[in-house]
Order: sequence, then structure tokens, then C-alpha cells
Amino acid sequence: MKKPPAQGFGTRAVHAGQSPDPTTGAIMPPIYQTSTYVQPELGQHLGYEYARVQNPTREALEGNLASLEGGAHGLAFASGLSAIEAVVKTLSAGDHVVSEENTYGGTTRMFAHVLSRLGIRFSWVDTRDADRVREAFRPETRLLLVETPTNPMMRLSDIAVMAEIAHASGALLLVDNTFATPFNQRPLELGADVVAHSTTKYLNGHSDLIGGALIVRDDDLAEQIRFVRKSTGAVPGPMDAWLVLRGTKTLHLRMKTHNENGMAVARFLEGHRAPEVTYYPGLESHPQHELARRQMTGYTGMVAVELGSGKRAKHFVERTRIFQLAESLGGVESIISVPAIMTHASVPKERRDAMGVTDGLVRLSAGIEDLDDLLADLDQALEGI
Repeated sequence: MKKPPAQGFGTRAVHAGQSPDPTTGAIMPPIYQTSTYVQPELGQHLGYEYARVQNPTREALEGNLASLEGGAHGLAFASGLSAIEAVVKTLSAGDHVVSEENTYGGTTRMFAHVLSRLGIRFSWVDTRDADRVREAFRPETRLLLVETPTNPMMRLSDIAVMAEIAHASGALLLVDNTFATPFNQRPLELGADVVAHSTTKYLNGHSDLIGGALIVRDDDLAEQIRFVRKSTGAVPGPMDAWLVLRGTKTLHLRMKTHNENGMAVARFLEGHRAPEVTYYPGLESHPQHELARRQMTGYTGMVAVELGSGKRAKHFVERTRIFQLAESLGGVESIISVPAIMTHASVPKERRDAMGVTDGLVRLSAGIEDLDDLLADLDQALEGI
């Protein structure tokens, strides 16, 4: 029998993990809003026992995400943080984790103030420098976490090199792919063992839920993570799973516009007199632009600019009209924020300063509005700086 032809990203975004409902023919997967399932006989069930462990709506989403990332298993979670937490909880007391220093502030807080209390040790390092990463490894290192591009400085890690370093020491490589999405970057193809997402962001794309996901290829690793999730309970509700699945159906269309608007916003800001530095991997001025070209196919809608002071940043973010001042990112609407006092406020100031997350740094998430309107909004908001 001939193998079916390989399907493109857009086709898989619409169809992977799903089939029409066998009972009614409904083209959209039903929302199985149930906590438990009736068993026809004692000791027998129809594949489902309890919704913390199995839910058909969640499974449809998991199959979809696995296909988009090129993995064998998708696992949906209640949040991006709970997804990363589940990977760390496959480790034991005494194990060591090396983490990119410029991760989302909530990840840093969870590692430093919650999971470290369980006897797991953490080191933070600039993963742009492979030698620093190698030096940070210990005999007990079991996991390397990178976020690429990073939040909010838009740093990149060479995923293939990070995989070599991790695997040479018998450790796993976990890549947070939230900023890039599988439309622009597929870490499993570059050697990563686990891909993490905050599905709250681009995958859902509509700023109306909290969720997370992991995608892996290895069967045993998938079982370990499923056991942690079953035992700790960080599962999304079926409605949230259905909403993310609705979002992924248009991911390829939305990301094309996010990429185009992100590039145009970055070029505009780089050419404007007010910002001191513009951070965007698609710009030729980005110090890792060549790496971005090698491992990414698009550069997302995330841009950061340094304005030089908190006063200037406040002037800018409070004057925009289309860009809404808020936390989060990746929705169809444009969002603007000051990470030092919003998303990264929990990171110690000395570490923020060392990374460049100053009071004058502004992060922008370019949505899918008309580009001319976005640029006009930024131009008027920058007046007076």
C-alpha cells in the first residue's frame, strides 16, 4: 500500500488529531464536558475512566499539537508553567537543572522559590554561549532548559548545539517554543527532547484562556510525564482544550501576519530616533541574525526596544491607542508592556539589570491589525521622547 502524501502545515493545523464525530458527523470535535465515564461492567470501560486522566477533547488537541511540532505525543496542561513543572518533576532530589537566565519571570520564580525547595538544584546561564553552558553542567545535571527567542530580550540559543551538550552528559533538552511557535521553528527536528508551549499565547491566539502543552517523541518519556500529570492534576478543562484547538486551525494564517507586522514594527522602531536599541531576530542588526535564519523560518511578532529610562517607557506605553497596555502576548490584538515592572517583576533587580531588562525596556506583541494603523499608533506615542 502506498503511503499517503505528506501534508503541509496548514492542512495539519486544520485536521490533525481530529475526525468527524462518529455519532452525529459533527465536523468539530465535541466538548466532552464530563468528569467521569459510565463503565458497562465492573472492571471494564470504553477507554475512559476519569477526566483527569483521559478526555477526548483534550486528546484531539494533543494529537494536533504533536503533528504541528513533529512529535509522537502531545500532552496538554493547565498552564505553560505547569507543563514545565511536570518535566522537572520527572527528576529527583539532588538532580540539577541548567536554565537559560533570560526566561519568563514566572519560570525563574518557580525554579528558585518552589521547586528548589524539593531538593532539585538550578543554575542560570546565558545559553547564547555554548562554553558557559558546558561549564554549568555537573555530573548530576539531568535537564537543560532554553527559551528561544527569549522573553523579553529576544536572545537565541543554537538548539542543535544545546542538544549535543545535553545529550553528551545524559541530560534532556527542553525548549520553550512559545515565542516562535511550530510555524516558525521546530526544536524536535533540531535534537530537542521536549518542546514546551504556553498555549495561552500564539497557539490559542485570542487571549481568552490559560493553557500549556508539551510535545515529545520518546514513548517512555511521554509516559513519565503523563504519570506526573495524572498524579498532580494540572490538566486543562475540555472547553479550554477546545478553544486552543480552534486557535490552531488558523495558526498558519495568523503567524504570517504576526511575522510581517513584527518585522515592519521592528524596522520602524530601529529607524526611529527615540529607541536606543531594537531587539528583533529578523533584523540584520541582531547579533544572532544568522542563527535565526538557520533555525527559524519566520521571526514572530515579538519586538523589544530600549528607551533609556522608566520615564520614557511610561510615556510610550501610556500613549498607545491600538497597542493595549497589558501582560501576555501572542493574541490577535497588539499588546505593549514594561517587563521590569510587569512580567519580570519577580526576577531580582541585579539579574534583570545584568540581562538588560531595564526600567526603560518595552516589549511589544504585534497583532494582526492593519500595519499602517500600528505604525501610526507607535509614531504618535513616541512623540515627545
